[in-house]
Amino acid sequence: MLISFIRSVILYLVLILVVRLMGKRQLGEMEPMEFVVSILIADLASVPMQDTGIPLLSGLIPILIVLAIELLLSVGSYHSVHLRRIFCGKPVILIEHGKLLQKNMKKTRVNPDELTEFLRIQGIVDITTVKYAILETNGAISALLYPKYEPAAAKDAGVQVDDLQLPITIISGGKLLKHNLQLLGKTQSWLDEQLGHYNCTVRSVYLMTAEPGGKLYLSIKQEA
Repeated sequence: MLISFIRSVILYLVLILVVRLMGKRQLGEMEPMEFVVSILIADLASVPMQDTGIPLLSGLIPILIVLAIELLLSVGSYHSVHLRRIFCGKPVILIEHGKLLQKNMKKTRVNPDELTEFLRIQGIVDITTVKYAILETNGAISALLYPKYEPAAAKDAGVQVDDLQLPITIISGGKLLKHNLQLLGKTQSWLDEQLGHYNCTVRSVYLMTAEPGGKLYLSIKQEA
């Protein structure tokens, strides 16, 4: 009995350490890769905790191997856009300009009832007021309303607000997303001109987004 108690305490402390090493984001909404790792670690820990005939070290090694793989993939995904696309996927637009994109909903297997439920949770009951609804990589749905429906005080007071423009990511982690640049309707020379204003290159940019209206957001990589 005492041996089972000690093994359980050790495994519990190891799991706490593993979760801490995986990062705080695991405690909130998880990406698919993180969810799988969490299930695997919990399952691996339950075996040596219940079966005292298995050496404790034999139970710890698989947990540490899974942790090491997850950390390596996390580092790789942080530096590589392609790895992020493979393991985390990419956001999918479900509503655009108040209209359901049925092909995207079918592809992501989100039915109308689920979508309207997510919108109601955010206090939205009229789909026509939604300019964009986006299925994020963690499974959550983000809803962006038309500006005239967003701030009730501004609408009631007759204050004119700018139309909402969905930012498009052009550079992420020093990598140029050429498809998004074409989607924005801009050329490489335009990008070079914009980067020239900030005296930087593509590789030195941590994140750059642009709206069709011309508004830019640029964040330069910070030295480690």
